[in-house]
Amino acid sequence: MKQKTSVKQWIALAAMGLGVFMGLLDVTVVNVALPTMVRDFNTTFTDLQWVLNAYTLVYAVTLMIMSKLGDMYGRKKIFLGSLVLFVLASAVNGMASSLLILDIGRGVQAIGGAGMMSLSMALVASNFEGKDRGLALGILGSIIGVSSASGPLIGGYLVEHFSWPAIFYVNVPFGILAVILTVIYVQETPSYGKNQKVDLLGMLLSAAGLFAIIYGLIVKEGHPHWTWTDVRVSGWLLGGAIFLILFIFAETKMKDPMVNLKLFKKPHFIGVVVVAFTLGAGFYAYNTFLTALMQNYIGYSATQTGLRQLTISVWSLVLGPIVGILSARYSKKWMISISMFIGAIGFWLMARAISPTVSFVDLWPGMVGMGIANGMVNPLLNTAGMEGIQANEMGMASGLLNVFRQLGTTIGVVGLGLIQDNQYESYLNGHLASVRMPAPALSGLKKALIDAGPFSGHGIAFSNRLSHAPFAHAFQQIVIKAYDNGMATVAITTAVIAVIGGIAAALLLQRNPKSADVTIKEHD
Repeated sequence: MKQKTSVKQWIALAAMGLGVFMGLLDVTVVNVALPTMVRDFNTTFTDLQWVLNAYTLVYAVTLMIMSKLGDMYGRKKIFLGSLVLFVLASAVNGMASSLLILDIGRGVQAIGGAGMMSLSMALVASNFEGKDRGLALGILGSIIGVSSASGPLIGGYLVEHFSWPAIFYVNVPFGILAVILTVIYVQETPSYGKNQKVDLLGMLLSAAGLFAIIYGLIVKEGHPHWTWTDVRVSGWLLGGAIFLILFIFAETKMKDPMVNLKLFKKPHFIGVVVVAFTLGAGFYAYNTFLTALMQNYIGYSATQTGLRQLTISVWSLVLGPIVGILSARYSKKWMISISMFIGAIGFWLMARAISPTVSFVDLWPGMVGMGIANGMVNPLLNTAGMEGIQANEMGMASGLLNVFRQLGTTIGVVGLGLIQDNQYESYLNGHLASVRMPAPALSGLKKALIDAGPFSGHGIAFSNRLSHAPFAHAFQQIVIKAYDNGMATVAITTAVIAVIGGIAAALLLQRNPKSADVTIKEHD
């Protein structure tokens, strides 16, 4: 009987892992499809940006709400409903005949993705016990690590062979399979909040605060030359901060608050969310810049880029289950801390590898360091995040962990992008004057490069028209070195972020926090 139950538990893990994989994959898989979408919709990259932003924004805003609903009404119910919603929205997205329908569909899809992601760790924790829990959370951590890095490979293959709708249609059969397995094998958790009132005020204030902050960051990312004090940026950020302050105040007054703020009185939990934030701001944010380096500058196709990035993601597959077992024997505190330092070394190696002739041969040692760190930290963080948490609050703890990871990714992409822009522009300003070309051409080309930004400057410098100019080689070398200067600085900054995460883990995480295995008394 025990063996039969164990098999059911592992099948349940497969169902939850499949949902998590699809939800996180859809954060990045669309990137490689944008050029094809530009042609099919006869539009611009700027207009298509909301295909990405709609998912990111709604996903982050709804994570905590879905977590709380799962804690209150049963995590399996909310996870299953989220899975069904995700599958239906994926089908609609694949059939979308206009950008408006696709943008709305992506937002709805994100609600489903948030529900699956926010409740997965809590469901796994409640479906497994003892050492098996650590192993199961380790495997889930592997899935999180792999899914985040697999977007370019899977998206590139589907777009190259089947066109862009395939990146959405592929979710339908796998989603249906996940629904069937979830219904049959995943055990429901008690409805801990069945006698509680829904904290509508807390939900509204948290959603408004996160929306305003993330939207403000998206605006800043799209307009890097706007200052932080520009009301079009600062207005959103300040408004978001005010809403979150009001949210914290309201939660202290609520009988049944959306978030138990006492979680943040525990140094261990603070350490967990700080590491989650640095993981997003460092590792996940850097992947955006690494993909651009490999595709826009080295010249690899989307599929070639994805295959080479397996150097990073394969470690999650290899290390996740192993780490899950080791975490039951050894200190997660030091395993996480040391892993973050290994990641920092990887980023430092990436910075040293950047050069005008950079290729995968130069990058792979740093990518291995990044992969080992990501493969270690993700599963360990999942396990550590559930320790010391009451069973009725595991969903919210899981949601908060994911909110900080997603917020870190968003802030990291914007922050690292601004650092890259600044270094790129400074190098151009200091070196372009040495190129012998007519003054009007110099002025016009410099403005074009700065307006286009580091990601697109290569296309301008190596355009057919410019390549035939007598000053082309000298001009192109400066553009390449400007980009290299920015990328090296981004890698060093990310190394510093990883070090901060390692120090936070060493100082705040506890070796043996109070067990999360709590018996809940049911009310008659």
